[in-house]
Amino acid sequence: MPRRLAFAIGLVVVLLTSGAGRTQELVHFASLAQPSVELDGYLFRPPGEGRHPAIVFLHGCGGLLSRSAGTILQREQAWAAEFNRRGYVVLMVDSFRPRGIEQMCAPATYNESVAAQRPKDAYAALGYLQAQPFIRGDRIGVIGWSQGGGTVLWTIPAQGLGRPAALPQGDFRAAVAFYPALCNDRRQPAGWTTSIPLLVLTGAADVWTPLAPCQSFLQSAASRGAPVELQAYPGAYHDFDSPNQPLREYPQYRMTNGVVPILATDPAARADAFARVPAFLARYLEN
Repeated sequence: MPRRLAFAIGLVVVLLTSGAGRTQELVHFASLAQPSVELDGYLFRPPGEGRHPAIVFLHGCGGLLSRSAGTILQREQAWAAEFNRRGYVVLMVDSFRPRGIEQMCAPATYNESVAAQRPKDAYAALGYLQAQPFIRGDRIGVIGWSQGGGTVLWTIPAQGLGRPAALPQGDFRAAVAFYPALCNDRRQPAGWTTSIPLLVLTGAADVWTPLAPCQSFLQSAASRGAPVELQAYPGAYHDFDSPNQPLREYPQYRMTNGVVPILATDPAARADAFARVPAFLARYLEN
């Protein structure tokens, strides 16, 4: 495979403590899709004064918070800690709980209308960050996991679903999608392309968001000049970058084609991702 497939905001702030013992801010900002809906945002700031680059996090189909403990998922917490260590602000967007949604993983609970609103949630988060004095407004990236990765693919093309007519401080500078949903020609518009650099990371053994159709889609986009890169990990399943995900099947999320999703941490893939993703984003957010 070629190297470049080589490729006005209202604010409420509440101080909280994350499950990892770190301080975070709970903020609220209006959805661009539904101005009457105030989204929850969890803001993690690195130490130090001055203006920082930032990253918007978009959660998967299970939501951002654990349904048992009500805390932010370990996967997102681990990534936030890593990016804070590197000097980035992180804003995690909860698109579900403010809309009264628990999860959209099972075919019976999937809501196409809400999924289509999530790119506008991403741009609402971008606008919120660009209004903050401690943010470099022209150095903001976006990362999505699973359904959130699919949201990235719907957000960044030239005619993205959520892009505002005007972006005075610029668009997202770079994007990352982990094992993205919707990564196939069937769920994307013909001729999909983007000018925003995109890194996709997925497991070759993933049965929930399989590699083959995603690879074909990205290769086509790369042939049209889209700056996309694909990293596939042999033997890795969905959710390979979670810190403590034992190999487990999820029959409650059985797909309409009968496939049962499998999730599992892959230590080697996770370690590579924790080096590869920051290096990719640094190219666009730290210069």
